[in-house]
Amino acid sequence: MAIFNNGDITAKGDKTDSNTAIITAGAKIKGEVELSCNLYIDGELEGFIKSSKEVNVGKNGHVKGDITTKRLVVQGLVEGSVHADRVEIKAAGHVNGEITSVELVIESKGIFEGNSIIKDTTASMSKIETGN
Repeated sequence: MAIFNNGDITAKGDKTDSNTAIITAGAKIKGEVELSCNLYIDGELEGFIKSSKEVNVGKNGHVKGDITTKRLVVQGLVEGSVHADRVEIKAAGHVNGEITSVELVIESKGIFEGNSIIKDTTASMSKIETGN
């Protein structure tokens, strides 16, 4: 089962973003996902993800494809290219591919196989927000 939530309706001045689209364990999705809210993946997704917020790959999550986001947290498996301001690979997380980021954090027992490219700190994810 997958749960999607369009998080466009928020109160002005609300600093917390509680809008999250969820792909639950057992769900298998192929294609392109573009959103302006957080995304939590505990199922399988093959394709491209573009989010102006946070993408979190849960312990059961498996992403095969490219991810462009502001912040990526990996507790499961990501195979492909990642473009983000901050990437966090947690203890059970595994990334196999290329990471382009300002910050890369790998916790003890987290696995990263591939290439890491340091992004200029002045070049934030404003490209995602403006669409350029």
